[in-house]
Amino acid sequence: MRLADQSAKTSHSRASSPPEPDSTGLLGALVGDGRSLLALVALGLMLSGIFALFLSVTGTFLPHDVAFLGMEPGALCSLHQCRVVHFIFHDRVSFGGVLMAIGVLYLWLLAFPLRLGEAWAWWTILLSGSVGFLSFLTYLIYGYLDSWHAVATAALLPLFVAGIWKTRSLLPAQWESWRELARPALPFVVGGRMGVGRACLLFVGAGMALAGATIAILGSTIVFVPQDIVYFGFTSAELNAINPHLIPLIAHDRAGFGGGLTCCGVMVMFLVWKARPSLALWQALLAGGIFGFGCAIGVHYPMGYLSASHLAPAWIGAAIYAVGIFCLYPGSRAATLPSVSSV
Repeated sequence: MRLADQSAKTSHSRASSPPEPDSTGLLGALVGDGRSLLALVALGLMLSGIFALFLSVTGTFLPHDVAFLGMEPGALCSLHQCRVVHFIFHDRVSFGGVLMAIGVLYLWLLAFPLRLGEAWAWWTILLSGSVGFLSFLTYLIYGYLDSWHAVATAALLPLFVAGIWKTRSLLPAQWESWRELARPALPFVVGGRMGVGRACLLFVGAGMALAGATIAILGSTIVFVPQDIVYFGFTSAELNAINPHLIPLIAHDRAGFGGGLTCCGVMVMFLVWKARPSLALWQALLAGGIFGFGCAIGVHYPMGYLSASHLAPAWIGAAIYAVGIFCLYPGSRAATLPSVSSV
């Protein structure tokens, strides 16, 4: 009885004692495990993409674009059926679609595999984000510094770096290097519905990464392909004579789109290679494809840029992507396949 009374007194004393103060600060609570910072980066990219679409639909140049060119869009529209202006907006709409696609795929990575501490998701965000941020340097080759783009990059980069650093705590104590990305989540067999779907999306992802790198290189060097010159009705020399700042402005837009497309292609490849099938993954890939291909292809028709050789690669990529999305629709028995290795 004496022991029981002593135990009861001890329990009562503990219950009545004030709770230990929470030492977590406001900033620490908001940042949490770091995924909130990366979510802000994803949302920032999506908002930037929507803003690019809004400006293009309304036919508006940014103030620093006008200051750099010394011309309003209306003045440029007097040249060859406004095609120079349309071409500028065509790159910006394509870039906006890619930014929205990247944002959606980032949000899926944060909500699912990274939350569960899967190291491949962390490496995918790190590699793709590094490609995206480093591509900013290609914009400067022709000498045009987009001040608003620079401010947005400067705002998102610290969030990205801090988010990458903080989310390391979510990973297992013994997590592997980037070489872990080489092992697929499921046995890769090109056969059956799931195999065909994965093969299609891997092919398109690799094609996007290669095409994006090519566009970024061309955009920061020769800028135009022959189909562009035909659409313009002006050579590079003639455009330069009209306004010596036109080509640097266009080169900036091309390089930006190329960098974003490379980043998106890298993400699609690793998501299909490393992630196990799920409804949420399928939805993210579907939304990303609609944003990316929808904007990149759709913008060509109202502007009258209908060169078959120019549009064919995009349409072929979209068709193969659509086949992959169809084949990966949840419900396939491949979702029950065992994983090659646990992450």
